[in-house]
Amino acid sequence: MPDRPDADRPPVPGTPEPGAPPVRTAGPAQLSLLLAASCMPVLGSVLIAPVLPHLGRHFAATPGAAVLVPVVLTVPALVLGLTAAFAGVVADRIDRRRVLLGAMAGYSVVGTAPLYLDSLMAILASRVLLGVFEAAIITCCTALIGDYWSGARRARYLGMQALVASLAATLFLLVGGALGSLGWRAPFWIYLAAVLLVVPMARLLWRPERPDRPERPDAAAPPAAVPWRLLLIPCLVTLFSGVLFYALPVQLPFVLTAAGAGSAGQIGGISALMSLGTAAGAALFGKLAGLSPRVLVPAELGLAAVGLGVVFAAPSVPVVIAGAVVTGFGTGLLLPTMIVWAVDRLDFEQRGRGTGLCTGALFFGQFLSPLAVAALGAGTGGTLPGLGVLGVVAAVVGVGVLLLLRRRTEGLTSPG
Repeated sequence: MPDRPDADRPPVPGTPEPGAPPVRTAGPAQLSLLLAASCMPVLGSVLIAPVLPHLGRHFAATPGAAVLVPVVLTVPALVLGLTAAFAGVVADRIDRRRVLLGAMAGYSVVGTAPLYLDSLMAILASRVLLGVFEAAIITCCTALIGDYWSGARRARYLGMQALVASLAATLFLLVGGALGSLGWRAPFWIYLAAVLLVVPMARLLWRPERPDRPERPDAAAPPAAVPWRLLLIPCLVTLFSGVLFYALPVQLPFVLTAAGAGSAGQIGGISALMSLGTAAGAALFGKLAGLSPRVLVPAELGLAAVGLGVVFAAPSVPVVIAGAVVTGFGTGLLLPTMIVWAVDRLDFEQRGRGTGLCTGALFFGQFLSPLAVAALGAGTGGTLPGLGVLGVVAAVVGVGVLLLLRRRTEGLTSPG
């Protein structure tokens, strides 16, 4: 029998070997699950904010309750910021999918623990553990988006991640307030949402394999080193971005009250407008992701600086609204820019650790934000001048990025 003419022809690159499993392609189902899971850290940050006064009254007899009750809200962000890099190491060494599934289940267990805990210190300990699981969730979700997609689509989906998180924050505040009318424990039932996602995630997500070359022959070999020089500037700017992003949302009620907005409903509505500005910026990001970080980052920091400057210069309610929306739009563009700037320059084997570092910087900045504004305010005569100084710092950082990246003209996203 004569040989087939193509018997010795080499396979076309990218074509699966005969008998090899088909190449999986991620689609809307995988994206929806990863976006939903990415909302869990946001839920941890804002869900119980409306019931903090009730929690304070319940534990009023506990020594130090006045300090510990607010920490119940903020400590997950601090722990997330401190542990996200470690979560990235675990994700790279084990398996991002398995780490994500375990973290989602653990998140529900410790998230609902305050339903039956009767000690403020025990609740605080459960919130510390919650931050550990949040670090694993957001790190693995962001890394998996980077694994499943590339190029402009990856940038668009990471922008969508920031958009969904912004909208979820507003929704969770409303849900937490509604459930809070049933008692301070009621909002903690919502943490069960994470475990409800575990089954579909286990079925529809898969362990990604490095797409561009075979697995390393030595499975025990350490993963490739993280390119620290590439990540240094993105991580430092991300740390500042976390401070900037959370500064005005946290301080806005005080600024508006001083400007004459007296009712909680009015303040809530204006805060929601700022959230919509943030969402608009995140939604626009995908169309701008082909630009260079040298262009994007200074422009985004400049927008935030202008918004804060407007709030400081003419603190009447309409002007504060305008400044808040401009600030939110700038930071809404800035956050996905920082994540893509880091993730798109990372190898598959480095992606978990690099993502963890940038995520940790962002959330540590969130924790530092009220402390930074308070320190600036103490040195300048109040919260409003402190926000004005923060705007000046944002402009200076933007100019610094422009100078540091003066020789880099490549786009934010790589082709793909």
